[in-house]
Amino acid sequence: MTDRLRIAFAQLNPTVGALSANVAKARAAHGEARDQDADLVVFTELFISGYPPEDLVLKPAFVEDCREALEELAKDTDGGPAMLMTLPWADSDGLYNAVALVEDGKIGTVRYKHDLPNYGVFDEQRVFDVGPLPGPINFNGVRIGVPICEDIWTEDVCECLAETGAELLLVPNGSPFEDDKQDVRLNLAVARVTETDLPLVYLNQVGGQDELVFDGGSFGLNADRTLAFQMAGFREQVLVTDWQRDNGNWRCEPVAPHPAVDDHEAIWLACVLGLKDYVEKNRFNDVVLGMSGGIDSAVVAALAVDALGPERVHCVMLPYKYTSDDSLADADACAKALGARYDSVSIENPVEGFNGALADMFAGRDADVTEENIQSRARGTILMAISNKMGSMLLTTGNKSEMSVGYATLYGDMNGGFNPIKDIYKTQVYALARFRNQSKPDGVLGPAGRVIPENIITKAPTAELREGQKDEDSLPPYDVLDDILNGLVEDERSVGDLVASGHDAATVERIQHLLYIAEYKRRQSAPGVKTTRKNFGRDRRYPITNGYRDKA
Repeated sequence: MTDRLRIAFAQLNPTVGALSANVAKARAAHGEARDQDADLVVFTELFISGYPPEDLVLKPAFVEDCREALEELAKDTDGGPAMLMTLPWADSDGLYNAVALVEDGKIGTVRYKHDLPNYGVFDEQRVFDVGPLPGPINFNGVRIGVPICEDIWTEDVCECLAETGAELLLVPNGSPFEDDKQDVRLNLAVARVTETDLPLVYLNQVGGQDELVFDGGSFGLNADRTLAFQMAGFREQVLVTDWQRDNGNWRCEPVAPHPAVDDHEAIWLACVLGLKDYVEKNRFNDVVLGMSGGIDSAVVAALAVDALGPERVHCVMLPYKYTSDDSLADADACAKALGARYDSVSIENPVEGFNGALADMFAGRDADVTEENIQSRARGTILMAISNKMGSMLLTTGNKSEMSVGYATLYGDMNGGFNPIKDIYKTQVYALARFRNQSKPDGVLGPAGRVIPENIITKAPTAELREGQKDEDSLPPYDVLDDILNGLVEDERSVGDLVASGHDAATVERIQHLLYIAEYKRRQSAPGVKTTRKNFGRDRRYPITNGYRDKA
């Protein structure tokens, strides 16, 4: 039995399915911990497989490969620190989300996750079996409780661990970013510490995985609920901590905390990290996007430059006869401010070609949204051609307000492989532009100072698909629209409730109708970074065919 432990916490960025790469990351962290004389290294949830592995774990070969990877990694513990390593684990009774103590070159005690989340982005009950309530793991005479992520969201697992002799709680997590979620995590951890009188470490992974971004921000609490340490947000870190047992109680020696990342900076960094990892984990070298001179494409360009560097971002203006001189000047100025490559390709010939080809069939019919969509689809086709020829990933630039009400064109401006602002409402897009002009977050690759021209922020938003067009010709002002959408999407409020809060009944009913009928478009949209409680696709799953309409 020991009264001192040196524990390393590995807040790393694994890739789902990349077992060799994940093992290499674990080895590097283990070596760093060994160099600092750590006794134990703790990893985040399902680190060997990457999280969330989704249906990959239904392949027996994949699960077996994960175990073989752990057996290989276990050799590093012969003469080095032990590990609490996480992976999918199959035994004769089922398939589990598991944590294993690995020491002296061997896999030892294995514990299973008990509370499997089945809401929002999580569907673990679909792929994993429920583990029994766990007891602590004995390491060097210390009884360590290892509840896994959701296991601490209710009191049952931690209560069981405390009652069966756990002395401290080390929690591997795969907790995706949402705006203001860090406060929720901290309050949750405080509740478990209060109930058990045990210190608790909340270890969260970092990095982008498809639509999810994991923001790190791991922390430790002593049994008296004081903050022992706070790790960095949105970046990898291995932190070695010292623990002392005094009168039977464990306490962590304090470590200077990293400053919290919150508000607009947290959302910006989440979008940057999600974009960077989606591009790089899918082996693209660079990106291309349509640069319209509007706020959305300007913010996406700034995010891309911050994520990848200006040399890897290609901005393309695609003018037509409705494109204003302001838009031409603003797009050019924004690309220059960011240091990105900028080109202009006129869509006049392809648009007139389509219109000419359809002239006889459309004779006698007035021009309408059909001709507007031809412009958007010509732009989308050109951008996809550039993507194909250059090997660049095409970014799409529609915000959540537009995606909510279908203010986007299939096979046109919706073309693309990824959308970093898909879960950002229009009013937030403006707020993020102002934030980035005033502040350059640590670690981003773009320039400091004003990167989005003021005229882009202050001018009235428009798609410029017809003469004098403005977004507010067909939509309410964005502050009104976003408030209604927040109510309908994020909070599932009734139409009557929104009307009672001051909104016009006809407007709310119309926005609800647009929200429902645009579901088929969202099903065909590019993935994008999740930043809210209810992103489209993983959190909010509504039917396409839907006859329900709420009334005021």
